[in-house]
Amino acid sequence: MIKPEQFNEYKGRNVLITGGLGFVGSNLARRLVEIGNVNVTILDALFSDQGGNLYNIEDISDKVSLQIVDMSDNYVVNHLVSGVDYIFNLAGSVSHLDSMLNPQRDLDLNCKAQLSLLEACRSFNPHVKVIYTSTRQVYGKPIYLPLDEQHRIAPLDINGINKFTAERYHLLYNRIYGLRTVCLRLTNTYGPRQLLNHNRQGFIAWFIRQAIDDETIELYGDGKQRRDLNFVEDVVEALLLAGASEEAEGEIFNLGSDEVVTLGELAEKLIEITGHGKVTGIPFPLERQSIDIGNVFSSYKKINSLLGWFPRTTLDEGLRRTVEFYQKNRTHYWSLLVFLCKLNLSVFTLTT
Repeated sequence: MIKPEQFNEYKGRNVLITGGLGFVGSNLARRLVEIGNVNVTILDALFSDQGGNLYNIEDISDKVSLQIVDMSDNYVVNHLVSGVDYIFNLAGSVSHLDSMLNPQRDLDLNCKAQLSLLEACRSFNPHVKVIYTSTRQVYGKPIYLPLDEQHRIAPLDINGINKFTAERYHLLYNRIYGLRTVCLRLTNTYGPRQLLNHNRQGFIAWFIRQAIDDETIELYGDGKQRRDLNFVEDVVEALLLAGASEEAEGEIFNLGSDEVVTLGELAEKLIEITGHGKVTGIPFPLERQSIDIGNVFSSYKKINSLLGWFPRTTLDEGLRRTVEFYQKNRTHYWSLLVFLCKLNLSVFTLTT
Protein backbone atom coordinates (compact mmCIF):
# COMPACT_ATOMS: atom_id res chain seq x y z
CA MET A 1 0.00 0.00 0.00
CA ILE A 2 1.28 3.45 -0.93
CA LYS A 3 1.67 5.52 2.25
CA PRO A 4 0.77 9.25 2.38
CA GLU A 5 4.17 10.08 3.90
CA GLN A 6 5.79 9.09 0.60
CA PHE A 7 4.60 12.46 -0.69
CA ASN A 8 6.10 14.51 2.15
CA GLU A 9 8.90 15.27 -0.30
CA TYR A 10 6.61 17.88 -1.87
CA LYS A 11 5.97 19.81 1.34
CA GLY A 12 7.61 23.22 1.27
CA ARG A 13 8.49 22.79 -2.42
CA ASN A 14 7.62 24.83 -5.51
CA VAL A 15 5.71 22.87 -8.14
CA LEU A 16 4.84 23.96 -11.68
CA ILE A 17 2.13 22.11 -13.60
CA THR A 18 2.03 22.80 -17.33
CA GLY A 19 -1.43 22.23 -18.78
CA GLY A 20 -2.68 22.50 -15.21
CA LEU A 21 -6.22 23.60 -16.06
CA GLY A 22 -6.79 20.40 -17.99
CA PHE A 23 -8.05 17.02 -16.89
CA VAL A 24 -5.02 15.35 -15.31
CA GLY A 25 -3.30 18.62 -14.41
CA SER A 26 -6.18 20.00 -12.35
CA ASN A 27 -6.59 16.72 -10.47
CA LEU A 28 -2.85 16.76 -9.74
CA ALA A 29 -3.08 20.35 -8.48
CA ARG A 30 -5.89 19.40 -6.15
CA ARG A 31 -3.89 16.48 -4.77
CA LEU A 32 -0.87 18.70 -4.12
CA VAL A 33 -3.06 21.22 -2.30
CA GLU A 34 -4.42 18.32 -0.24
CA ILE A 35 -0.87 17.25 0.70
CA GLY A 36 -0.42 20.72 2.17
CA ASN A 37 2.35 23.31 2.29
CA VAL A 38 3.07 22.97 -1.44
CA ASN A 39 3.48 26.08 -3.59
CA VAL A 40 1.55 25.17 -6.74
CA THR A 41 1.75 27.19 -9.95
CA ILE A 42 -0.43 26.31 -12.91
CA LEU A 43 0.57 27.23 -16.45
CA ASP A 44 -2.10 26.91 -19.13
CA ALA A 45 -2.70 28.69 -22.44
CA LEU A 46 -6.43 27.85 -22.38
CA PHE A 47 -6.35 26.95 -26.06
CA SER A 48 -9.84 26.12 -27.30
CA ASP A 49 -10.81 22.44 -27.44
CA GLN A 50 -7.71 21.33 -25.50
CA GLY A 51 -9.44 20.60 -22.19
CA GLY A 52 -8.47 23.58 -20.05
CA ASN A 53 -11.39 24.61 -17.83
CA LEU A 54 -11.22 27.24 -15.11
CA TYR A 55 -13.97 25.49 -13.18
CA ASN A 56 -11.55 22.60 -12.61
CA ILE A 57 -9.77 24.66 -9.94
CA GLU A 58 -12.57 26.98 -8.81
CA ASP A 59 -12.66 25.72 -5.21
CA ILE A 60 -8.83 25.80 -4.85
CA SER A 61 -8.23 29.03 -6.78
CA ASP A 62 -7.04 30.81 -3.63
CA LYS A 63 -4.47 28.07 -2.98
CA VAL A 64 -2.68 28.06 -6.35
CA SER A 65 -1.08 30.60 -8.66
CA LEU A 66 -2.43 30.67 -12.21
CA GLN A 67 -0.48 31.84 -15.25
CA ILE A 68 -2.49 31.95 -18.47
CA VAL A 69 0.37 31.88 -20.94
CA ASP A 70 1.70 29.92 -23.92
CA MET A 71 4.49 27.50 -22.99
CA SER A 72 6.22 28.09 -26.32
CA ASP A 73 6.90 31.71 -25.33
CA ASN A 74 10.57 31.55 -24.32
CA TYR A 75 10.47 34.79 -22.34
CA VAL A 76 7.58 33.53 -20.23
CA VAL A 77 8.93 30.04 -19.64
CA ASN A 78 12.41 31.28 -18.74
CA HIS A 79 10.89 33.25 -15.87
CA LEU A 80 8.48 30.58 -14.68
CA VAL A 81 10.95 27.69 -14.36
CA SER A 82 13.32 29.65 -12.14
CA GLY A 83 13.18 28.50 -8.52
CA VAL A 84 10.86 25.56 -9.24
CA ASP A 85 11.63 22.18 -7.65
CA TYR A 86 9.27 20.01 -9.72
CA ILE A 87 7.66 20.44 -13.14
CA PHE A 88 4.81 18.14 -14.05
CA ASN A 89 4.84 18.63 -17.79
CA LEU A 90 1.32 17.77 -18.93
CA ALA A 91 0.82 20.46 -21.58
CA GLY A 92 0.18 19.39 -25.16
CA SER A 93 -2.46 18.00 -27.45
CA VAL A 94 -3.73 14.45 -26.93
CA SER A 95 -6.09 14.16 -29.92
CA HIS A 96 -4.98 11.58 -32.44
CA LEU A 97 -7.59 12.64 -35.00
CA ASP A 98 -6.81 16.35 -34.67
CA SER A 99 -3.13 15.62 -35.22
CA MET A 100 -3.95 14.16 -38.62
CA LEU A 101 -6.21 17.07 -39.55
CA ASN A 102 -3.76 19.74 -38.37
CA PRO A 103 -0.28 18.18 -38.08
CA GLN A 104 1.56 21.51 -37.84
CA ARG A 105 -0.40 22.53 -34.75
CA ASP A 106 0.28 19.17 -33.13
CA LEU A 107 3.98 19.67 -33.84
CA ASP A 108 3.88 23.10 -32.22
CA LEU A 109 2.10 21.89 -29.07
CA ASN A 110 3.84 18.56 -28.60
CA CYS A 111 7.39 19.24 -29.82
CA LYS A 112 8.30 22.92 -30.16
CA ALA A 113 6.71 23.88 -26.84
CA GLN A 114 8.45 20.95 -25.11
CA LEU A 115 11.84 22.10 -26.39
CA SER A 116 11.13 25.61 -25.12
CA LEU A 117 10.51 24.22 -21.65
CA LEU A 118 13.54 21.94 -21.63
CA GLU A 119 15.85 24.69 -22.88
CA ALA A 120 14.54 27.00 -20.18
CA CYS A 121 15.25 24.35 -17.55
CA ARG A 122 18.74 23.69 -18.91
CA SER A 123 19.62 27.39 -18.86
CA PHE A 124 17.80 28.68 -15.80
CA ASN A 125 17.06 25.70 -13.51
CA PRO A 126 19.23 22.66 -14.33
CA HIS A 127 18.41 20.89 -11.05
CA VAL A 128 14.63 20.82 -11.50
CA LYS A 129 12.80 17.45 -11.71
CA VAL A 130 10.61 17.14 -14.84
CA ILE A 131 7.87 14.51 -15.10
CA TYR A 132 6.51 14.22 -18.63
CA THR A 133 3.25 12.50 -19.62
CA SER A 134 3.38 10.58 -22.87
CA THR A 135 1.00 7.95 -24.28
CA ARG A 136 0.89 4.25 -25.01
CA GLN A 137 -0.07 5.35 -28.58
CA VAL A 138 3.66 5.49 -29.34
CA TYR A 139 3.67 1.69 -29.62
CA GLY A 140 1.16 1.64 -32.47
CA LYS A 141 -0.61 -1.61 -33.28
CA PRO A 142 0.57 -4.22 -30.75
CA ILE A 143 2.58 -7.24 -31.83
CA TYR A 144 2.07 -8.75 -28.36
CA LEU A 145 0.02 -8.00 -25.26
CA PRO A 146 0.22 -6.65 -22.68
CA LEU A 147 2.51 -3.92 -23.97
CA ASP A 148 5.71 -3.47 -22.01
CA GLU A 149 8.40 -0.82 -22.31
CA GLN A 150 10.47 -3.11 -24.59
CA HIS A 151 7.77 -3.25 -27.27
CA ARG A 152 8.82 -1.77 -30.59
CA ILE A 153 7.80 1.82 -31.32
CA ALA A 154 5.62 2.32 -34.41
CA PRO A 155 3.03 5.09 -33.89
CA LEU A 156 0.15 5.19 -36.38
CA ASP A 157 -0.57 8.92 -36.26
CA ILE A 158 1.12 12.32 -36.02
CA ASN A 159 0.26 12.68 -32.34
CA GLY A 160 2.01 9.42 -31.48
CA ILE A 161 5.11 10.44 -33.45
CA ASN A 162 5.28 13.84 -31.78
CA LYS A 163 4.70 12.41 -28.31
CA PHE A 164 7.51 9.92 -28.84
CA THR A 165 9.75 12.72 -30.10
CA ALA A 166 9.01 14.73 -26.95
CA GLU A 167 9.95 11.67 -24.87
CA ARG A 168 13.29 11.52 -26.63
CA TYR A 169 13.86 15.23 -25.98
CA HIS A 170 13.31 14.67 -22.26
CA LEU A 171 15.59 11.64 -22.11
CA LEU A 172 18.26 13.34 -24.23
CA TYR A 173 18.35 16.30 -21.85
CA ASN A 174 18.75 13.80 -19.01
CA ARG A 175 21.65 12.02 -20.71
CA ILE A 176 23.50 15.03 -22.11
CA TYR A 177 22.74 17.78 -19.60
CA GLY A 178 21.86 15.79 -16.47
CA LEU A 179 18.32 17.17 -16.33
CA ARG A 180 16.28 15.01 -13.95
CA THR A 181 13.55 13.78 -16.30
CA VAL A 182 11.15 10.84 -16.28
CA CYS A 183 8.43 9.84 -18.78
CA LEU A 184 5.13 8.08 -18.10
CA ARG A 185 3.18 6.47 -20.93
CA LEU A 186 -0.46 6.81 -19.97
CA THR A 187 -3.20 4.50 -21.16
CA ASN A 188 -6.91 5.47 -21.24
CA THR A 189 -7.34 7.86 -18.32
CA TYR A 190 -10.83 8.78 -17.13
CA GLY A 191 -12.50 10.53 -14.24
CA PRO A 192 -13.82 13.92 -13.09
CA ARG A 193 -12.83 17.15 -14.88
CA GLN A 194 -12.26 15.62 -18.30
CA LEU A 195 -13.28 17.45 -21.48
CA LEU A 196 -16.73 16.38 -22.67
CA ASN A 197 -17.35 18.92 -25.44
CA HIS A 198 -16.33 16.65 -28.32
CA ASN A 199 -15.19 13.09 -29.00
CA ARG A 200 -11.70 13.80 -30.37
CA GLN A 201 -9.83 13.33 -27.07
CA GLY A 202 -10.77 9.75 -26.29
CA PHE A 203 -13.86 7.64 -26.21
CA ILE A 204 -14.49 7.31 -22.46
CA ALA A 205 -15.67 10.83 -21.66
CA TRP A 206 -17.84 10.89 -24.78
CA PHE A 207 -19.46 7.58 -23.85
CA ILE A 208 -20.18 9.03 -20.38
CA ARG A 209 -21.80 12.13 -21.84
CA GLN A 210 -23.94 10.10 -24.24
CA ALA A 211 -25.12 7.78 -21.47
CA ILE A 212 -26.02 10.65 -19.13
CA ASP A 213 -27.90 12.39 -21.97
CA ASP A 214 -29.82 9.20 -22.78
CA GLU A 215 -28.33 9.10 -26.27
CA THR A 216 -27.03 6.26 -28.41
CA ILE A 217 -23.43 5.23 -27.81
CA GLU A 218 -21.96 4.45 -31.20
CA LEU A 219 -19.35 1.70 -31.30
CA TYR A 220 -17.06 1.50 -34.32
CA GLY A 221 -16.98 -1.95 -35.86
CA ASP A 222 -18.11 -4.78 -33.59
CA GLY A 223 -17.27 -2.97 -30.33
CA LYS A 224 -15.02 -5.82 -29.22
CA GLN A 225 -11.82 -3.78 -29.12
CA ARG A 226 -10.16 -4.44 -25.75
CA ARG A 227 -8.80 -1.63 -23.58
CA ASP A 228 -7.44 -0.97 -20.10
CA LEU A 229 -8.44 2.16 -18.20
CA ASN A 230 -6.93 4.11 -15.30
CA PHE A 231 -8.88 6.33 -12.93
CA VAL A 232 -7.35 9.80 -12.79
CA GLU A 233 -6.57 9.66 -9.06
CA ASP A 234 -4.41 6.59 -9.67
CA VAL A 235 -2.61 8.40 -12.50
CA VAL A 236 -1.94 11.37 -10.22
CA GLU A 237 -0.45 8.98 -7.67
CA ALA A 238 1.87 7.56 -10.32
CA LEU A 239 3.02 11.07 -11.26
CA LEU A 240 3.77 11.95 -7.65
CA LEU A 241 5.68 8.72 -7.07
CA ALA A 242 7.76 9.28 -10.19
CA GLY A 243 8.51 12.82 -9.11
CA ALA A 244 9.60 11.80 -5.62
CA SER A 245 11.90 8.97 -6.74
CA GLU A 246 15.53 9.47 -7.77
CA GLU A 247 15.51 5.93 -9.19
CA ALA A 248 12.89 6.98 -11.73
CA GLU A 249 15.10 9.59 -13.36
CA GLY A 250 15.96 8.81 -16.97
CA GLU A 251 13.32 6.07 -17.12
CA ILE A 252 10.11 5.42 -19.06
CA PHE A 253 7.15 3.76 -17.34
CA ASN A 254 3.90 2.33 -18.65
CA LEU A 255 0.72 2.73 -16.68
CA GLY A 256 -2.00 0.14 -17.13
CA SER A 257 -4.60 -2.04 -15.46
CA ASP A 258 -5.42 -5.69 -14.83
CA GLU A 259 -9.07 -4.96 -15.72
CA VAL A 260 -9.40 -5.23 -19.48
CA VAL A 261 -12.80 -4.63 -21.08
CA THR A 262 -14.22 -4.36 -24.56
CA LEU A 263 -15.70 -1.06 -25.66
CA GLY A 264 -19.08 -2.76 -25.78
CA GLU A 265 -18.74 -3.93 -22.17
CA LEU A 266 -17.74 -0.42 -21.12
CA ALA A 267 -20.78 1.09 -22.83
CA GLU A 268 -23.07 -1.42 -21.11
CA LYS A 269 -21.55 -0.57 -17.72
CA LEU A 270 -22.26 3.12 -18.27
CA ILE A 271 -25.84 2.41 -19.32
CA GLU A 272 -26.31 0.36 -16.16
CA ILE A 273 -24.78 3.07 -13.92
CA THR A 274 -26.71 5.97 -15.46
CA GLY A 275 -29.93 4.11 -16.19
CA HIS A 276 -29.92 5.76 -19.61
CA GLY A 277 -28.68 5.32 -23.15
CA LYS A 278 -28.38 2.51 -25.63
CA VAL A 279 -25.69 1.01 -27.84
CA THR A 280 -25.39 0.53 -31.56
CA GLY A 281 -22.60 -0.50 -33.90
CA ILE A 282 -21.58 1.61 -36.89
CA PRO A 283 -18.91 1.22 -39.58
CA PHE A 284 -15.49 2.71 -38.85
CA PRO A 285 -15.10 6.21 -40.32
CA LEU A 286 -12.19 6.07 -42.75
CA GLU A 287 -10.23 8.80 -40.95
CA ARG A 288 -10.40 6.82 -37.71
CA GLN A 289 -9.95 3.32 -39.10
CA SER A 290 -6.58 4.24 -40.61
CA ILE A 291 -5.18 5.15 -37.17
CA ASP A 292 -7.01 2.56 -35.03
CA ILE A 293 -4.70 0.33 -33.00
CA GLY A 294 -7.09 -2.58 -32.36
CA ASN A 295 -6.81 -4.43 -29.04
CA VAL A 296 -4.36 -2.77 -26.67
CA PHE A 297 -3.57 -2.88 -22.98
CA SER A 298 -0.36 -2.29 -21.06
CA SER A 299 1.80 -3.93 -18.43
CA TYR A 300 2.56 -1.78 -15.39
CA LYS A 301 5.04 -4.33 -14.01
CA LYS A 302 8.05 -1.99 -14.28
CA ILE A 303 6.53 0.93 -12.35
CA ASN A 304 5.11 -1.47 -9.79
CA SER A 305 8.49 -3.09 -9.25
CA LEU A 306 10.48 0.15 -9.01
CA LEU A 307 8.00 2.59 -7.45
CA GLY A 308 5.32 0.37 -5.94
CA TRP A 309 2.52 1.83 -8.06
CA PHE A 310 -0.60 -0.10 -8.94
CA PRO A 311 -4.14 0.95 -9.98
CA ARG A 312 -6.17 0.95 -6.77
CA THR A 313 -9.54 2.06 -8.16
CA THR A 314 -11.74 -0.62 -9.69
CA LEU A 315 -13.41 0.19 -12.99
CA ASP A 316 -16.90 -0.02 -11.51
CA GLU A 317 -16.01 2.34 -8.67
CA GLY A 318 -14.22 4.78 -10.94
CA LEU A 319 -17.05 4.92 -13.46
CA ARG A 320 -19.63 5.42 -10.73
CA ARG A 321 -17.67 8.28 -9.18
CA THR A 322 -17.12 9.86 -12.59
CA VAL A 323 -20.79 9.72 -13.57
CA GLU A 324 -21.82 11.19 -10.22
CA PHE A 325 -19.40 14.08 -10.71
CA TYR A 326 -20.74 15.00 -14.13
CA GLN A 327 -24.37 14.60 -13.12
CA LYS A 328 -23.71 17.11 -10.35
CA ASN A 329 -21.54 19.51 -12.39
CA ARG A 330 -22.79 19.16 -15.97
CA THR A 331 -23.32 22.91 -16.40
CA HIS A 332 -19.57 23.43 -16.39
CA TYR A 333 -18.65 20.64 -18.82
CA TRP A 334 -21.38 20.51 -21.45
CA SER A 335 -20.60 23.98 -22.81
CA LEU A 336 -17.66 25.17 -24.90
CA LEU A 337 -17.52 28.47 -23.03
CA VAL A 338 -14.94 29.25 -20.37
CA PHE A 339 -16.25 31.62 -17.71
CA LEU A 340 -13.18 33.43 -16.40
CA CYS A 341 -15.28 36.20 -14.89
CA LYS A 342 -16.97 33.77 -12.51
CA LEU A 343 -13.75 32.95 -10.74
CA ASN A 344 -12.03 34.97 -8.08
CA LEU A 345 -8.55 34.44 -9.54
CA SER A 346 -5.45 36.57 -9.38
CA VAL A 347 -4.15 36.06 -12.91
CA PHE A 348 -0.70 37.36 -13.82
CA THR A 349 0.12 37.07 -17.51
CA LEU A 350 3.71 37.58 -18.65
CA THR A 351 4.11 39.15 -22.07
CA THR A 352 7.09 39.91 -24.25
